[in-house]
Amino acid sequence: MGDPESERAAARPRARPRVEVCIDCSDALRLAPFWIAALGYQTISGDGQPYLDLVGPPGSLRVFLQRVPEPKMVKNRLHLDLFSSEPERLVRELLGLGGRTVGPPFPNQERWEWQVMQDPEGNEFCVCREGD
Repeated sequence: MGDPESERAAARPRARPRVEVCIDCSDALRLAPFWIAALGYQTISGDGQPYLDLVGPPGSLRVFLQRVPEPKMVKNRLHLDLFSSEPERLVRELLGLGGRTVGPPFPNQERWEWQVMQDPEGNEFCVCREGD
């Protein structure tokens, strides 16, 4: 026979966790303008020692930058997909802010669906075409 308290707890619906996104970096203040533009956020909050919040419109996902001592060494195991109705324009803007493309767009260069990119510190993400 099981523990009645454990059985009651297992029967209750679990509360949905709150999701936040943390982007590791070496210089949060330097990287903030890139991610503010990439996400369409508005400003920053904090001093970057070690955290810097990126402030988005009401209801936005909390995204923050975290200063870490070690450099990025390998490919991300998790990345953001940024969907845009004007993905070419977003890619150009992010290139102007120090971002880099990684390889050609997929599946082809005429009417691509996504472009893998890196922020100025090498964190990978994708710019994706918003569906029609």
